[in-house]
Amino acid sequence: MKNMPHPSTVVKQEYTAILRKYAAEAETKGMLLPQQLDVIYHEQWFKLLVPAVYGGLEVTLPDLIRLQEAVSWADGSVGWVLTLCCGAGWFGGFISPDIAREVFKNPHVCLAGSGASNGEAEITANGYRISGTWKHASGAHHATHFTANCLIKKDGKQLLNDDGEPLVLPFIMDQKDVALLQTWKYVGMVATGSQSFQVKDVEVPASRCFKIDPKYAHVNGRLYQYPFLQLAEATLAVNLSGMAIHFVDLCRDVFRERKLQPRLTENNKAKLEQILKDTIAGLQSARNVFFAAVDASWPNAGDAELKAVSKTSRHLAITAREAVDQLYPYCGLIAASPDTEINRVWRDIHTAGQHALLTFAE
Repeated sequence: MKNMPHPSTVVKQEYTAILRKYAAEAETKGMLLPQQLDVIYHEQWFKLLVPAVYGGLEVTLPDLIRLQEAVSWADGSVGWVLTLCCGAGWFGGFISPDIAREVFKNPHVCLAGSGASNGEAEITANGYRISGTWKHASGAHHATHFTANCLIKKDGKQLLNDDGEPLVLPFIMDQKDVALLQTWKYVGMVATGSQSFQVKDVEVPASRCFKIDPKYAHVNGRLYQYPFLQLAEATLAVNLSGMAIHFVDLCRDVFRERKLQPRLTENNKAKLEQILKDTIAGLQSARNVFFAAVDASWPNAGDAELKAVSKTSRHLAITAREAVDQLYPYCGLIAASPDTEINRVWRDIHTAGQHALLTFAE
């Protein structure tokens, strides 16, 4: 099996330097800074999954996950915002072409949103009237548009889908119709600015509603036939592996300094070397299996290949979290200081690792 290279080989060194230089200040301000966003806009990273017909990059999934891991290695908050917002750009394959052309003509287009069904869309003569409040919209401060799931109602009554369940459909709304609520107050991923957003009685045309299903795709292409579940699992998993590798890299320097302390015995020093070696090996093995599974699923997304993506995505996420937890107790107080880079990475991965999609192995 191919041994996956370090993420540093994927992103330009100058970009990594910029993303990390402003990471602490971005955390203080609770949002990505213009210097970090300039890198994203220059490279069109928010358009990675946007259809080429609308000016997007429409990259392959194997290329996408390598880049996302590398950006998350550079900085967890930037990687997370990139993943969630470019992931929403994938909806461009399903949005009405007239709306999509309008949305994606903006060179700084960024879609934030939520997959929770926390809104209601009442059918009207001209479309829908939407109200609701949704949490955790990563990148909300610089989003140009928001996507959100809504329960569909008519004459005040809940409509049902073909399975007899409440009908839920996603919508895309302009930033001007959305109010942000300052609710993101967690220990990590602070710079993602994952605020809640609210919409009150906003009228939208029916063309603002779309369906995330390959048979309803408006754009031909392999990317928009790939299942959303495995796309989401894979892209979130590499965020955690990127952050874990960043933590491991920082541990190398911390352990090197700790081994210079006279109170450490030779056995202590050997323990540090061995646990670092074992952790790196375990994380590398999980990465190798995961990337092989995703690569295999791209040309042939059969049931077996998709199950392998789900399984290895979850295994990689769990391995990444456990790798950090294995090393953290040996780092000393520097890892517990909120002003240090290693502590920020520790807080970021433990916050991102709470995502429900990758909590359990099965």
